[in-house]
Amino acid sequence: MTGRQLDPALVEDLVRLREDLHREPELGLDLPRTQAKVLAALDGLPLEITTGRGLSSVTAVLRGGAGDDRDGDRPAVLLRADMDALPLTESSGVPYTSKIEGRMHACGHDLHTAMLVGAARLLAEGRGGLRGDVVFMFQPGEEGHHGARLMIEEGVLDAAGRRPVAAYAVHVASSMLPAGWVLTRKGPLLAGGDVLRVTVRGRGGHDSQPQLLRDPVPAACEMTLALQTYASRGFDPFDPVLLSVGSIHAGTSANIIPDEAELKIGVRTFGPGAKAEVIEGVTRVLEGIAAAHGVSVTVDHSMDYPVTVVDPAEADFAAGTVERVLGPGRFLWAPNTLSPSEDFSFVLGEVPGAMLFLGACPPDRDPGTASFNHSADAAFGSEVLGDGALLLACLAEDRLASAG
Repeated sequence: MTGRQLDPALVEDLVRLREDLHREPELGLDLPRTQAKVLAALDGLPLEITTGRGLSSVTAVLRGGAGDDRDGDRPAVLLRADMDALPLTESSGVPYTSKIEGRMHACGHDLHTAMLVGAARLLAEGRGGLRGDVVFMFQPGEEGHHGARLMIEEGVLDAAGRRPVAAYAVHVASSMLPAGWVLTRKGPLLAGGDVLRVTVRGRGGHDSQPQLLRDPVPAACEMTLALQTYASRGFDPFDPVLLSVGSIHAGTSANIIPDEAELKIGVRTFGPGAKAEVIEGVTRVLEGIAAAHGVSVTVDHSMDYPVTVVDPAEADFAAGTVERVLGPGRFLWAPNTLSPSEDFSFVLGEVPGAMLFLGACPPDRDPGTASFNHSADAAFGSEVLGDGALLLACLAEDRLASAG
């Protein structure tokens, strides 16, 4: 498939699918319209398709026609795309802007879905020469809902009858990379991500009598500042921790001291040592401040994403595939671990593989200054859909050939 020129009609289909998905984004684990669009786009292909029991996932298996099945040793490769959107109101200005207030494909998952459909079509066309099987993993709930973990629990890694020999995912970036360039890293690529929901409980009442009450607001404010010191002084700078209080909420009126205050804390770690220590440390700091203020505090660990670790051999294989398929000079090695988190980490914890970032900055924007993923005005160019589909297909085809 290397050097292949994509059928313009296929690319046009992928652009239409991407724009249709973008107009009607869905959140979390329940994506009925998105799932229906994926199933319609796969209709007619020689795939074994199953849908999720507890989430709107789609798993499709393509059986290759080459090679044999020696005692169940026939290899399989998994390709993954996430499908969910983010709770943002879009301001990108693209003609296919989201029609749903408060929902936006601000992380490019609409492109991921369309590219994986394209890879399925390309591989189905050449299934006679495919030396093994391909599992297509269309995943809801990447944005903080553990969709990959849930699909693993429902059996996606065993959909072909055996564990894949490798797993790959391509993630677009609205800035940082020129369009069509690809980046990855050997070893830790993305940070582990955790969310802590903190509830500070006091005793509220009229603001004219604070001495009779237990105000949770000053305690919550002191906790916010203390966590910054804890993060910068409590950890090895070569194994750092990022702590961000992304949400503070308390009260309803200026003259009412509330009973409770709530903090939502994002935690990012880059290695197992800091990750294991930070949850206990944050709880200890918050409990000490709460005791000093005469209030109580509870800490709920509501999201837990591991560090995304790329297998070194699979990283080398992917780099070579990029150079062969997309051309020389289109691949970059990331010098450092990146701070976003990804639940493809659950897959890579079970199967060796690689995650690749694909630049998707539109032609009318500068990747050095364009808004990054998760911004309300982030935009992703459909021009890279063909590159992404072809790259995914070739990763699967070439890896099966090397395994056979």
